[in-house]
Amino acid sequence: MSLLNDLFYICFLIEKVSRHLHQRNSYVVNKLGYDPLYHLISVANVLHSENSNQVVYDVIEEYGLKQGNFHIEDVNRELCTHIPTELDMGKVYTRLIVDTLYPDEDYIEGILRIYNDEICITLDDNNGAYYEPSYVIARAYKNGEF
Repeated sequence: MSLLNDLFYICFLIEKVSRHLHQRNSYVVNKLGYDPLYHLISVANVLHSENSNQVVYDVIEEYGLKQGNFHIEDVNRELCTHIPTELDMGKVYTRLIVDTLYPDEDYIEGILRIYNDEICITLDDNNGAYYEPSYVIARAYKNGEF
């Protein structure tokens, strides 16, 4: 399995844990931090064959993540008629990380940078930004707004 696939799995896992806990992605990423994210990406080729619900439970328990009150389903139905899946959002974040990766940055640093940017709030609020092509999302990130 390639490193790009491992990044995709970690982005999927962040989304799945966030939704399970009703937290924003930035909470999960920041509570984990660099070293645990590095560990998770290094074992992603094994974790992807495990039951994803069990992996989510294990991550929550191991890192002491707490419940929140953010609900991905609370959307403006005029702007978003379909809630993207964890896999869908994992792809969006993977592309955004890869498309904006700095030359001296590794994937974990890219995860921390992207998930702590304001663009995540826009993407997470399901206001239609998810449906934009990846180059538009990357340009919005670089410009600081959609």
